[in-house]
Amino acid sequence: MKPIDEFTAPRRGTENCCLLLARFSHANIVAALRQGSIEMAKMKAVQIPKVRGAFELVERDRPEPESGQVRIKVQACGVCHSDSWAKEGSFPGVHYPVIPGHEIAGIIDAVGPGVSTWKTGQRVGVGWYGGHCGECESCRRGDFITCRNLRITGINCDGGYAEYTVATTQALARIPDELSPEHAAPIMCAGVTTYNALRNSGARPGELVGILGLGGLGHLGVQFARKMGFQTVAIARGSEKEAPARELGAHHFIASTRDNVAAELTRLGGSQVILATAASAPAMSAVIDGLGINGRLLVEGASPEAIGVFPQQLIRERRSIKGWPSGSAIDSQDALAFSALSGVRPVIETMPLQRAAEAYERMMNGKARFRMVLTPGH
Repeated sequence: MKPIDEFTAPRRGTENCCLLLARFSHANIVAALRQGSIEMAKMKAVQIPKVRGAFELVERDRPEPESGQVRIKVQACGVCHSDSWAKEGSFPGVHYPVIPGHEIAGIIDAVGPGVSTWKTGQRVGVGWYGGHCGECESCRRGDFITCRNLRITGINCDGGYAEYTVATTQALARIPDELSPEHAAPIMCAGVTTYNALRNSGARPGELVGILGLGGLGHLGVQFARKMGFQTVAIARGSEKEAPARELGAHHFIASTRDNVAAELTRLGGSQVILATAASAPAMSAVIDGLGINGRLLVEGASPEAIGVFPQQLIRERRSIKGWPSGSAIDSQDALAFSALSGVRPVIETMPLQRAAEAYERMMNGKARFRMVLTPGH
């Protein structure tokens, strides 16, 4: 075998690529790429250079998948409120510069050593869950989303605001043919978070379920609740949200700026579950008395304020408050499959990668209807 240095002279397109692939193992090629012996292919990406830094459109080396990883050509990436944790440095473990984005849909275009189940050309999604350690107590009990050493896409590893990204095979979810990349991407976080909470909520078909907030998560929560057979109540700030809420499938609508939310829910019989997607602790506090016997407030909106509740509000009716994270890759795959089967689709606005800052600001200002999606390569 010739030493790698003999292949550093100018080469001719695919003929020389094939020659390299034939003569060297994947590991040797990756090592050569890292050492600069072979010029690495480039990609466009949007990164955050430092805490509270402005988004930067940059050219980076295209990442190479390592053992147990695949490389994904990103077709779409949703813009989530949790991306602000990377931008503001408000989540532990962010390494700068970082490429944000954890609602990824794309196609596998390369696989690393040891990968046999996943093939190039497969359509896959990656969400908040980016892989688990396999050794902590949660992992040993099979509860991977609460892994103490969780790999978090776009937080402690690069995400999907880029033309390419790499992901561990643990994190991959298959995307059904019925879903476009633009519609699949938001399901990888906003979708799986609401779907997984509702299917594990304990509510039964026909029971009253409230969705607090009608944003990126809430508009999917309303659809999932309706398709799961719950009597669905959409709760939002203004009466102008009523028409879209009913179009999404809500049986009832309560405007929190106009109505006494708890009283209205009680009039409807009391809610078995209220899924709190709005990041507002005061709004959550205001709905607790609208829970019925054994009613449960499921918290998904990450408010910086404390939820206010008196013990007696919980004791007599055996009410409870519970947080809910998103889900593992198989939960995301279930959410994608259910969406394809039932017709649930996110309502989206798309923008090219170079307009990531604009898409982010539109999301943060509450102007998105209802999910911003970046389309790298468009």
